[in-house]
Amino acid sequence: MSPCPLASNIAAVSVIGHRIGHRWWAVLSGLLYTAGRSAVYAILGFLAVSAFSALPALSMWLQLWMNRVLAVLIVLAGLLLLDLLPVRLPSLSVSGDSARRLERWGLIGVFLMGALFALALCPVSAGIFFGALVPLAVKAGSPVLMPVVYGVGTGLPVVGFAVVIAFAVGRLNEVYLKVQRAELIARKITGLALVAIGIYIMLKYTVGI
Repeated sequence: MSPCPLASNIAAVSVIGHRIGHRWWAVLSGLLYTAGRSAVYAILGFLAVSAFSALPALSMWLQLWMNRVLAVLIVLAGLLLLDLLPVRLPSLSVSGDSARRLERWGLIGVFLMGALFALALCPVSAGIFFGALVPLAVKAGSPVLMPVVYGVGTGLPVVGFAVVIAFAVGRLNEVYLKVQRAELIARKITGLALVAIGIYIMLKYTVGI
């Protein structure tokens, strides 16, 4: 629900909403959009984890220092969510026109839209995915499952909005405002949790707490 992924998700919702008279099409579109995002994150995660594993020297170094590196990256990801890290990473954007062109391809286009929007990583998404998720996936030996679960999480707001479009379109604006308020709270809580977890991991593997 963080701001930049939410922007692309809203673009997807606007496209899905074009067929407001077809309830189950809207719901299925939300699910396929999420599947498209998950597929891309699974590929990116697999490639990233495989790259780490394919380099013996790096793999040996990670075995010795992975927990400390992971702790630092998790803290940095938390600070990024809390807006305490003055970093402006480059980001890719996808226009609403691109989404509408894909929508003409039907359900396949919706799947491709999810994949395309997943590739448009913004600073927060890139920081969380490559800074926290990929190191966790390397440590857990989970090159596909964890990125897929992450992808499902990024698509859940669209699934929720699709359900609202299908069955309670009159409340769409009300739900969107609630999501915006919830995002701010969730982002702060998640940021604080990541910082606390990172500090704990660092202390555990440096002073043995």
